[in-house]
Amino acid sequence: MGVTKLAYQASQEEHSIEITNVQALEGLVKARMEKGAFGYIAGGAEDEWTLRENGVAFDHKHIAPRVLKNIEKPDLSTTFMGIDLKIPMIAAPIAAQGLAHEQGEIDTAKGVAAVGSIMSLSTYSNKTISETCDGGTGGPQFFQLYMSKDEKFNRFLLDQAKKVGMKAIILTADSTLGGNREADSINHFTFPIPMANLAEYGEGEGQGIAAIYANAKQTLSLEDIKTISDYTDLPVFVKGIQSPLDIDDIIEAGAKGVWVSNHGGRQLDGGPASFDVLESIAKKVNKRVPIVFDSGIRRGSHIFKALASGADVVAIGRPMVYGLHLGGAQGVQSVFEHLSKELTIDMQLAGTKTVDDIKKTELI
Repeated sequence: MGVTKLAYQASQEEHSIEITNVQALEGLVKARMEKGAFGYIAGGAEDEWTLRENGVAFDHKHIAPRVLKNIEKPDLSTTFMGIDLKIPMIAAPIAAQGLAHEQGEIDTAKGVAAVGSIMSLSTYSNKTISETCDGGTGGPQFFQLYMSKDEKFNRFLLDQAKKVGMKAIILTADSTLGGNREADSINHFTFPIPMANLAEYGEGEGQGIAAIYANAKQTLSLEDIKTISDYTDLPVFVKGIQSPLDIDDIIEAGAKGVWVSNHGGRQLDGGPASFDVLESIAKKVNKRVPIVFDSGIRRGSHIFKALASGADVVAIGRPMVYGLHLGGAQGVQSVFEHLSKELTIDMQLAGTKTVDDIKKTELI
């Protein structure tokens, strides 16, 4: 007789969570989540050196304490791409959030909207574009595109993104193939639940990440920026920028934003920490287009340092998904609120009243 495959059981928690620091959430999630799913979310490429360096790099720069600056209540609000935000943090696009919670991206969108920020939805989500849009209750959202070899599928995704009112397209450029993620190999991980946006082309259930990436367009080029922009009439961010040498080319090709990221250490192990390249990239951008930064943020001080090094906003990835697992939409909200609390303290002790003040701060 064959072995009956049990249905995947994701979290159904719906409540706020108590946080001392967001890094500690990883251990809590590891103790609760199915091993393969946790390995997929938490793991990095090969020896995970770059993943670890993403956190270590923030210690390479220091915030100078300032005194007698007449500051009582720092203001975390900012404007990004013409969108008013209550905090200088947005959601990073994370695939397969149904692994963390039954409501997946719907709850993430709900939590992100509650803190007055931007939701970013992955092509490889477990909820559809329209479901996630509805979950966000009118909050601004971006759509992250992994370009497929199938142009009809690309247009299908972009049509849906336009229909629901997405504010921008994030072209992920550093993932034409998957990084060598050993945890997935060790755990023989395959996706146990369908990827909603792939439903018309095979649901993705039972596939590994390598099989998913096999359908990705390998020949990404600068022309793809214009193709997406012309088709959608939406601004295009290029995500996965790690070298200032790429900046002039992508801006001249029509990119309206730069997303500095090494995919959370999940692609090229041995590459630099995301924070270590941010300042040089920001100098090359020279305020021509806005900059989003992600990879390794676990503290309010990390957010402060990224903003002071040239980022306009930062994107939160794994900690957000850990909050989703532990508390659903309210758990997501708790993560952003805790990081906001830490950032508020850092701002006051550093003598900065506003996000613009942070951006004018010189780290030491």
